[in-house]
Amino acid sequence: MRKTLTWLERDDPFPPVEAALKAPNGLLCAGADLSVERLLAAYRRGIFPWYSGGEPILWWSPDPRMVLHCDELKVSRSLAKNLRNKGFELRIDSAFARVIKACAEPRKGEPGTWISGEMQAAYVALHRAGHAHSFETWQGERLMGGLYGVAIGRAFFGESMFSRATDASKVALVALVEELRGRGFPMIDCQQRTPLLASLGAREIPRRQFLRRVAALVNYPEPPGNWERVSA
Repeated sequence: MRKTLTWLERDDPFPPVEAALKAPNGLLCAGADLSVERLLAAYRRGIFPWYSGGEPILWWSPDPRMVLHCDELKVSRSLAKNLRNKGFELRIDSAFARVIKACAEPRKGEPGTWISGEMQAAYVALHRAGHAHSFETWQGERLMGGLYGVAIGRAFFGESMFSRATDASKVALVALVEELRGRGFPMIDCQQRTPLLASLGAREIPRRQFLRRVAALVNYPEPPGNWERVSA
């Protein structure tokens, strides 16, 4: 029997992720809003928003799920050389709005972006609430690369990254992994498979296994807050 897509009104709860479609993989429901409360409720259940401008909000929970375990990060020789040379200054949470805006810029071979103005505003609100963080690589006062994601308890949900120089986003990812290790976060949710993430050590796991881990990690009593830091 073909599953139908659930439409959410503002106060409706999410349906169980087992109701997600297999094609397209993980599409669970549509509607509701992008309030801080709704986004936190989604991530706690292994759900994230992804849609193009002009569409209703679409919510996803794909199976399998791409994750990067912090102790499985792969650093290539060229990236290790870049890290040793310290061509970038690493900053955390110093320019969140600029990072998400840069992630939203059109990329070569892609017609547009899913990070609409509405999405940017929603994640800036999450950042102000202490749950969304940016890791940034700088050269002087030029923002060269970075990434952003959401932290709840000891679970980190990666969202997007960008690069304006070779390895700039990868340097930010290495810094993210180091920060998460220090804070006791064991893995990063990468949502869906990409060749770049796979080259860095991310791998797919069954959604059921992912959800079990997330359910435990989001309940750690880690208070939200700004992670701001600067390092050479």
